[in-house]
Amino acid sequence: MKNMKKYLCVMLSLIMALSLGAAAFAADDTEISTVVPGKLTVATSPDFAPYEFYAVTDGEPQLAGFDMALAQYIADYIGLELDVIPMDFDGVLNELASGNVDLGLAGLSPDPKRAEAMDFSDVYYQGGQSFVTVQSKKDQFTSLDDTNKAELSIGAQNGSIQMDLATQYSPDADIVTLVKVTDIITELLAGKLDGAYIETAVAENYAKNYPDLAVVLDVPYESEGSAVGVAKGNEALLAKVNEAVAAALADGSMDKFVAEANELSTGEVYEGLLENMEAEADSAA
Repeated sequence: MKNMKKYLCVMLSLIMALSLGAAAFAADDTEISTVVPGKLTVATSPDFAPYEFYAVTDGEPQLAGFDMALAQYIADYIGLELDVIPMDFDGVLNELASGNVDLGLAGLSPDPKRAEAMDFSDVYYQGGQSFVTVQSKKDQFTSLDDTNKAELSIGAQNGSIQMDLATQYSPDADIVTLVKVTDIITELLAGKLDGAYIETAVAENYAKNYPDLAVVLDVPYESEGSAVGVAKGNEALLAKVNEAVAAALADGSMDKFVAEANELSTGEVYEGLLENMEAEADSAA
């Protein structure tokens, strides 16, 4: 009888433990809410190689870049289907702030000014900020003081950290805001801009493809690095994203993503929205 009672106690303990474990698993499984159940909806701005861009193979554009690889890694880690929505950069900020997407992956710097509109993951990539010009003008810019002149036209992407940096370091210049980084590069090469503020990895990537560009100055910025933007208040999702970021850094995946993106970005690429690519092709025809 004693053995029977002992057996029953052990069985009851096991059943309770399994029940509690199942309940904990269920709670953990259901606590992560997303805009679309079962999917991880990510906004990006594909004009920012090597972060995000279209790699063109046999005329077919495919989203690429180390942000996109990380987005897939995070979705797989959490166990969700990835749904990426390309848009302009300021659209990424607005959609994330409105809660219409779960994440924003667009080379986002964790600027404290954005903290009211979104939460940020841990930094997954240590980048920097640079001032860029063309080779024929590079000797004009030996310090950031040289960028702060009324006769200069200085470019920056609308809604970006670089826009804030332009306002901070070149307030007396004519600051020109453009929607895409590709527009900034075009204006620089055409001589319509004297210089521009661009994220360092992106600037260096363009300089490889366009030898007339010169990355001339490092620009101090307190929040260097890139983080995942997470819809405000979704603490469970933020925790899982941080777990995934830590795992990608620890297992070497992030280094691999960066290397692959850098290699892809030296081939045929398109930076911008696909509807613009199609419109450009139609006008060329």
